[in-house]
Amino acid sequence: MSDTATRYLYLARHGEATPDGELTDIGRRQAVLLGCRLAERPITAVHHGPLPRAAETARLVAEQLGGVRAAACAEAGDYVPHVPERGELPDDSAEFLLDFLSSTSAEERDQGRELARQAVERFTGPVAGGAERHELVVTHAFLIGWLVRQAMDAPAWRWLGLNPGNTALTVLRYAPGRPPSVLLYNDLRHLPEELCWTGFPPALKV
Repeated sequence: MSDTATRYLYLARHGEATPDGELTDIGRRQAVLLGCRLAERPITAVHHGPLPRAAETARLVAEQLGGVRAAACAEAGDYVPHVPERGELPDDSAEFLLDFLSSTSAEERDQGRELARQAVERFTGPVAGGAERHELVVTHAFLIGWLVRQAMDAPAWRWLGLNPGNTALTVLRYAPGRPPSVLLYNDLRHLPEELCWTGFPPALKV
């Protein structure tokens, strides 16, 4: 018997939130609908970032899962995982991307780099033992982009430009002896049309 088993990592961005970081009524509806979608999946753990919008989303999702406890962890928080040097970036978008990240302080860069490393260590790869694991991380757009990028073995800067919607579902599979698989990315099928793509400009709504 193998000493490792497959991990299914479910990733979801928090629901729509107010400028103060609390879920809106729409955000709460999104979270409940996500939980209903996941209720038949064998999820045994729910992790979430420490900010209120992620914590409340995770609580509402967990309520639909029949007793799974939601637990906060810093690795699932809202942070910049990697700030690239200009030489890492394509010439045609370097200026835009560097401007987007220009307000990130040196302390935030160091902290984000370390949290991103911890997130990869904690949430990715096959799991020890003979039983497969299904776990959910309710987090923020940047970490979802980072973990999708990591699964695809893409350049470190490529987390930029991945823009998951509120409570959109992404699923990554880590099987022993195989490269990671992206089974789903930014899936919004559990939401009615009026709850999709909240907070996004029209150009990013599809």
